[in-house]
Amino acid sequence: MKRLFNEYAYGEGPRAGCWWDETCEIPAQPEFSAAARTDVAIIGAGFTGLTAALFLARAGITVTVLEAQRIGWGASGRNGGFCCLGGGIADDAALDSRFGTKGRVEFRRTEVAAIQFVESIIEENTIDVDRHSHGETSLAHRPKDLDALKTHAGSIAENYGVPHQIHSAEDLAPMGMAGPFHGGLTVEAGFGLNPRKYIRGLARATTAAGAQIFEKSLVTSMDNRIDGWALKVNGHTLKADQVILATNGYSSENLPDWLAGRYMPSQSNVIVTRPLSDDELAEAGWTSEQMAYDTRNLLHYFRLMPDRRFLFGMRGGLRSGAKAEAKAKAKIRTEFDAMFPAWQTVEAAHGWSGMVCLARDLMPFVGQVPDQRGLWAGMCYHGNGVAMGSYSGALLAQLVQEKTPDLIYPETIRQPLRRFELGRWRRAVMPFAYAAFMLADR
Repeated sequence: MKRLFNEYAYGEGPRAGCWWDETCEIPAQPEFSAAARTDVAIIGAGFTGLTAALFLARAGITVTVLEAQRIGWGASGRNGGFCCLGGGIADDAALDSRFGTKGRVEFRRTEVAAIQFVESIIEENTIDVDRHSHGETSLAHRPKDLDALKTHAGSIAENYGVPHQIHSAEDLAPMGMAGPFHGGLTVEAGFGLNPRKYIRGLARATTAAGAQIFEKSLVTSMDNRIDGWALKVNGHTLKADQVILATNGYSSENLPDWLAGRYMPSQSNVIVTRPLSDDELAEAGWTSEQMAYDTRNLLHYFRLMPDRRFLFGMRGGLRSGAKAEAKAKAKIRTEFDAMFPAWQTVEAAHGWSGMVCLARDLMPFVGQVPDQRGLWAGMCYHGNGVAMGSYSGALLAQLVQEKTPDLIYPETIRQPLRRFELGRWRRAVMPFAYAAFMLADR
């Protein structure tokens, strides 16, 4: 496999200390150990892969899911648990330029539909995900950012069609969201959840529908033959009529070769504190269970969870390794202490990192891989894959069956991924990009 980071990034080191792993068990699945044939092979047992498998299996199609590690091992099982608007980070002007007003609004409404889709999955399959928060709140970290939020608020009715409220700096403390903020904007779309409980529920529903899930089953090669695809897995061959790639930030440059240079994995870090007492919450002035993030380009995202632990995340470091991981953990702790000084002595025993996935055009891709009959992909959710990743899986399930999707399938996410300019060396631009973002955030 050809990956952009070193082996440490794809091992157990970054996810050691992940709080979600302690909240519930996910039953182990067998390893792929004998030659077989399937209608559809899905590479990756995260939100996208399992959702696609669920809907294909319910349609009576033979489905085999191949996971290199364990169910939810990648970003799906170690994210911040924000089921929210997002998936792409191209702004309205960029979308208008490429797709027109209609195309832009269609994508924005897809963001809302993705949240509603996850809600339906949770309800239909009776999954307890520790749900909380009524939408999410963006908090201005500088006075001028409140003006930008007010401008953004003016587009919400057209883009999303959901309620929203602007908050002054004085509004925040009575809302239980005190801090070094200069106001905020709440958009009533989305909710917080435990991603491990969600992925466990998806896995349970998927196997109940008849799909097979194999763990510790790394795909090392894939060949397009006259009679379909041949995947080499654990020394054995799985033949499939069609294949879905659902590996996102944990993809390989040569599985297939088309992916080379077309995605950018980037690290994100999270810490979770011990449960906070009522006095500690009152001292910091943060008692709300609202999902929140600040207006930085290199944003911080955070929320008080139902068990009174506080989750705090931010973009991670540019390097990978034990020393780089320790440095990133120290950095996120420093940022946390600066934002919530009342909790400087509160222990945060749980901390981990994982990969988000970016695209050159800053938009997800869901569709058929160009010039590769029977090969499909859903990826590049830009750090917001809970909703969009799940939704993309359902879209792929319909596309694989050659159905006209009954879900919104906007033109914006049908566009195949473009190559980054530097190809395999594209990560070289990241230090410069981060430096520019940090300057802009001052």
